[in-house]
Amino acid sequence: MESHGFIHDELELKFLILYITARLIEPVTFDVILDLAMCDDGVNYFAFSACMDDLVETGHLTKKEGLYAITDKGLRNSEICESSLAYSVRLECDKGLDVCNRKLRRKSQVRSNVEKRPNGTYTVQMSLDDDAGNIMSLQLMAVREDMAKMLQNRFLAAPEQTYHAMMQVLMKDSQADK
Repeated sequence: MESHGFIHDELELKFLILYITARLIEPVTFDVILDLAMCDDGVNYFAFSACMDDLVETGHLTKKEGLYAITDKGLRNSEICESSLAYSVRLECDKGLDVCNRKLRRKSQVRSNVEKRPNGTYTVQMSLDDDAGNIMSLQLMAVREDMAKMLQNRFLAAPEQTYHAMMQVLMKDSQADK
């Protein structure tokens, strides 16, 4: 079947992969890059997979622990070749990259984990950062694992709400202060 996209050969597909990886804010999985590359109808999985392998083999990308990142060599070649990509492909990529980078940034700014204590209870550690650094770090004890997971999930779903609620409680005038 004939391709209807702007990507017609492996070289153009490699340019697209380099364009994408040069703009990601951190290393990502194969699937993330594939999803971003599917912005053009000319991209197919098998050619994409072969191009990813070639780019790793030639030193344009690195692959560590299942995460791909662009190298200095890849960045140089990306800058040289990005104008070879169709403008509409670059625009579609940029839309997807914006969404992806926002998710990656958010993931690095909102963190939580659950640890079991020796006494059988659980500690839920929650942290909220912004671009300037840490805003809030909080540890809570939960008596059961399901309670700890619930606290963790609720924090991850609305970390700013947790922060604002805590600030309201801590900043509220109390009768004892008067």
